[in-house]
This record gives sequence, structure tokens and C-alpha cells, in this order.
Amino acid sequence: MAQSLSKIYLHIIFHVKNTSPHIADEHLARMHSYIGQLINTTGCQTIRVGGIGDHVHILCTLSRNENVAHLVEEVKRNSSRWIKTIDDRYKMFAWQGGYAAFSVSQSLFDKTVAYVNNQREHHKKMSFHDEYLQYLKLYNIEFDEQYVWAD
Repeated sequence: MAQSLSKIYLHIIFHVKNTSPHIADEHLARMHSYIGQLINTTGCQTIRVGGIGDHVHILCTLSRNENVAHLVEEVKRNSSRWIKTIDDRYKMFAWQGGYAAFSVSQSLFDKTVAYVNNQREHHKKMSFHDEYLQYLKLYNIEFDEQYVWAD
């Protein structure tokens, strides 16, 4: 084959560190937009970024030249630095050390886009804690709950 081709959809989730301030509603759209720009600079393609003040959901395609760990590291490091510049309330802002990344099949693409878009409504019914555990179980990921929530 003369050309390398791929299309891998990723759903990435990460949370604000427990000792960190949450992202205020008036700054969420800017944060989501900035995260989208960071993803694009890695060669990956942003599809949607959403979430509420304590966590982020990202739906993107993974570049064939990028890996998940580096992508998340770049997004978290640079978005954490950036938010500290927009308001003094974020001077101690940090993301938790971990993250979750899930593959998304083409058949679930539209459903995942809608899910990321509707985070505010979704979290009126379910906490982030319950949502995250539900994803881990859905994807049969083995985990130790004491480490899932540790900073």
C-alpha cells in the first residue's frame, strides 16, 4: 500500500483536580474552544469539546502521527497554563493526573456528538462520578476505585 490512512475516533474525558477551582460557566465556551485549537495543532482533528465546570469531554480523530498520551498531555498542560492567564480565580487551576480515552465506532459517532453537546442536561440527571464509572464498566476497563479519584 503506497499511502497510510486511518480514521480513529477518540472520546477523551478528564476532570479538574479536586483541590482546583471549577471552570466558571462564563469561561467554559472559551476553554472548550481553546482545547479544540490545541487538539488541531497536534495534527488531530477536533470534532466536539464539551463538558461542565468540573470535567471535559473531547471527541476527535487521532492523527496517524500522534498517540493518545501525548495528545492528552499537550491539551492538559497548555489549557491549564492558558486558563491561569484569563482570571485570578484560576491561579491554582490544575487537571487531575489521569484521563480516560475510548474508541468510538462510526455507528456511534452521531450519538457521541450529541452526548458531548448535551453535557449540561446530562449532568442534571447523573453525576460525573457515576458517569465515569459507567464508561469504565461499559468498556470493560479494570480499575481500582481508590486510584480513579485520587489527585
